[in-house]
Amino acid sequence: MLVCFGLSWPFNIAKSLRSRTAKGKSVAFEVLIITGYLCGLAGKFILGDLSYVVVFYIADILMVATDLVLTLRNRRLDRERDGV
Repeated sequence: MLVCFGLSWPFNIAKSLRSRTAKGKSVAFEVLIITGYLCGLAGKFILGDLSYVVVFYIADILMVATDLVLTLRNRRLDRERDGV
């Protein structure tokens, strides 16, 4: 699951960079995804099950956070284009 999600985020990031719009994107969804990854990561630390999987959690968190930053930037660009 982590690998499949991890493979999909770079495509989402590229789309956010190209489109320069936040239409169809949800900040709440991205925050929820990051929260889920953080909970999974916390579980690994609490259980002392530190393995290579932690690297995938961290990589996925960083990619979703990157897309979140781009979404926030694109929301600002949308507001500027709409004259709000």
